[in-house]
Amino acid sequence: MTEHLRWGILATGGIAQSFVKDLQLIGAPVAAVGSRDLGKARAFADRNGIPNAHGSYEELVADPDVDVIYVATPHSAHASAALLALAAGKHVLLEKPYTINAAEAQQVVDLAESRASSCSRRCGRAGCRT
Repeated sequence: MTEHLRWGILATGGIAQSFVKDLQLIGAPVAAVGSRDLGKARAFADRNGIPNAHGSYEELVADPDVDVIYVATPHSAHASAALLALAAGKHVLLEKPYTINAAEAQQVVDLAESRASSCSRRCGRAGCRT
């Protein structure tokens, strides 16, 4: 049996909903969701059968049952969310665009490398274009 990474979902918007459905389709465990609003996190968790809901991003990245964070914030908040998760020792997956500029991207990459964590981007069906 293959062991899966346990996912944490950072934010509760539409793209988060789509990604959770994809994870569930392949049997990957979604351990927790975090939102700046605990009510939204709980509603998202209930709707998707996720066992843990957190009322802040800091609580989500501190959750010991989460191995990797999927950042579902607007792209202007990708860097801060990724840096928060990486600082907590989590792996990170970002939607395209990775960050809003090269300096932010370099900060994320540097922290990931220093923590021996990974930070990757997910591309849509059209693929990644640079």
